[in-house]
Amino acid sequence: MFQDTWQGRLDGEELLFHRIFQRVKEERNYDNIAADDFVLHGFAVDEGVRRNKGRQGAKDAPDVIRKNMSNFPVIRPDFSLLDFGNVTCEDGDLESSQNSLAKNVSKVLLKGGKSIVLGGGHEVTYAHYLGVKTAFPEQKIGIINIDAHFDNRQPENGVGASSGTGFWQIAQEGQINSLHIGIQRNSNTLKLFDTAHQYGMKYILADELFFENLPSIYERINELVESVDVLYLTICMDVFNASIAPGVSASAYNGIFADTPFMHLYRHILKSKKLIALDAAEVNPSLDIEDRTARLAACLMNEWFMI
Repeated sequence: MFQDTWQGRLDGEELLFHRIFQRVKEERNYDNIAADDFVLHGFAVDEGVRRNKGRQGAKDAPDVIRKNMSNFPVIRPDFSLLDFGNVTCEDGDLESSQNSLAKNVSKVLLKGGKSIVLGGGHEVTYAHYLGVKTAFPEQKIGIINIDAHFDNRQPENGVGASSGTGFWQIAQEGQINSLHIGIQRNSNTLKLFDTAHQYGMKYILADELFFENLPSIYERINELVESVDVLYLTICMDVFNASIAPGVSASAYNGIFADTPFMHLYRHILKSKKLIALDAAEVNPSLDIEDRTARLAACLMNEWFMI
């Protein structure tokens, strides 16, 4: 299965020819992680999307994103990527899946690795955050959420946590230090904006993401980064315009583009030495067109490899 997923064009075995599929290693022993290794888990789960009344299918995304990552050229000579496979969800037990991922992520971070998770629904956020918190319980954790939605809903009685409750759950554990980039006014009720204000969740609207505004955006990103000890970045693919990201549960006709201004601010975040965890959520292969969404998610993950 591993070899079937990681495939690409073979130009040669010398280092100058290498692509990611030639450097990734299947791994199961967390003791083999070295400092600064990139360490990958798939979160093959969309139970949270089901609970949130969304369109299911994101559980099939991790392997599709892997395939779209495989052929990228290796830029850094010291690049190392370890793949620990997928966390799945049995019998609708989302909480157990989240706890399993969190436990694995904490092992990665304690060994000095950099955590990458391929979702899955955006319920991955709470799991990934929990892994960071488990590893660094005394550290101040900053979260940047690139998303059209706040995902700060209070869980419904009888339903429990979902893909839309992650930031509400995090806020219940104490002060939350989050910046939400790409928020859409037509995708969040006044209640969700009010919840964001109540818990001090900072945000930048999608309408603010243009080139002339980059200095102000950098300032707001820097303000968060400078105030925390470690940084976790999560990307919900439904933040992007439906033309470049059709394969999501809730597509956005007026979503943002992965254009020059966005890539500038995105790389600005990736350059932070405090960044230790990154994930992409809500890729739904069953709704995708020619792997556009999966390919975009793969490209965004690959940007971190090149920094």
